[in-house]
Amino acid sequence: MALSPGRSRIVLCIVLVTSDTLGKMSFVALPCHRLEPGKPVPFNIWDGRGKLLIRKGDPVVSVDHQAFLASHNASVTQADFRAWERSYNRLIYERFRQGATMGELERSYMPSEILEADYVTGYDIPGGWVELYEVLMGVLYQGTASSTPLDRLEGVQQRAAELLTASADNSLFALFQLMADRSLGYCAKHALLAAVLCELTASKLGVAEPMRPVLFRAALTMNIGMARQQDVMVRQKTPLSAEQKELIKEHPQIGVEILRTMGVFEEDWLELVATHHAPHDPTGTDPKQELTRILSMADQFIAKVSARATRAALPTRSALRFMVAQPEGTSLRVGSAMTAVVGLYPPGTYVTLSNDEIAVVLRRGETPTTPVTVSFMNADGVGLGLYIARDPSDKAVTIQASLPSDRVKFVLDTEKIQRALKRAGTAAT
Repeated sequence: MALSPGRSRIVLCIVLVTSDTLGKMSFVALPCHRLEPGKPVPFNIWDGRGKLLIRKGDPVVSVDHQAFLASHNASVTQADFRAWERSYNRLIYERFRQGATMGELERSYMPSEILEADYVTGYDIPGGWVELYEVLMGVLYQGTASSTPLDRLEGVQQRAAELLTASADNSLFALFQLMADRSLGYCAKHALLAAVLCELTASKLGVAEPMRPVLFRAALTMNIGMARQQDVMVRQKTPLSAEQKELIKEHPQIGVEILRTMGVFEEDWLELVATHHAPHDPTGTDPKQELTRILSMADQFIAKVSARATRAALPTRSALRFMVAQPEGTSLRVGSAMTAVVGLYPPGTYVTLSNDEIAVVLRRGETPTTPVTVSFMNADGVGLGLYIARDPSDKAVTIQASLPSDRVKFVLDTEKIQRALKRAGTAAT
């Protein structure tokens, strides 16, 4: 599933129907023109009243046979259809890697084989980024002991797609605020923000849509090989031990082995996890290397803006400098694109204003230096009873600097933020 609005997508239209004959099972209308003549079907196909039309393994013999099936409201179970879609997405991805054009992909037949691994049951996650954090943390912490980990990862990816499509600014705000919450574990926060930065950057760079979901999944799981220890090391006040240093070195390959045991067989997913810390050619032009560089740069940026017990966080603007201080080629393209999508002052981060107030960035502005901000603390460090939405075009109250989150000992009141926006006549996001 694509994670950005406004992109072309290769999808099938799903229409749910109910068969009285087969009880309360949910069925999906079949796009019969996508069945390849001469090839066996990978599931039983039923008509609208629950009568079996084609048994699994029998072929669709001709175009006329396709039309016959369509005229009888050919349907399959929802589980079969979703597994078929996953098989199709994998097929599309492989064909794209082999050089097929988007036009050729859009005309592709559906596959005639479904793998057992395609029958993940899905995992619906209501709520927002905090709920996604909780589910993802369970998968990263428990690893192979996690219950239905691939279902849960798919649920995280699907819900993240919905939230990001609804509002990239709201998503960035929520995630940077999560990063600032020291009471929460680090590894899952890092993974979610990395995945979002990867998706936004890949979209900005025009990375083909079939390539982007695997990058998102790799970002979610790149540190699964050291998840628990990553949280320990963030809070640790003593120098890293030899064992911890070795774990940092080996965690990409450990992560690959964990994912394989979970049932991951997408080699590009595994390769991205394996190589996200590996040396690379900064001027290379290989598309796969571009994905690796996006993942690596998101990982590095988040680490720089995150405080440790042994060091303070870098201000976001300072951390962004390394993105554009890159050699010409892939690294500079990726760094420039990531800087553009996150903004010099990302939503959810803190800034100081020219009147010495402290404000939170609410959303990106028309230019990288003019985001929408809301002041919540005065020059003396006292919280404001009424938050004040600042006009980005007001030269009397401009942003002076970004402020690391660990230097702000304050709990924001989201209701006061919304009231400030209303008083200023600014639509709430």
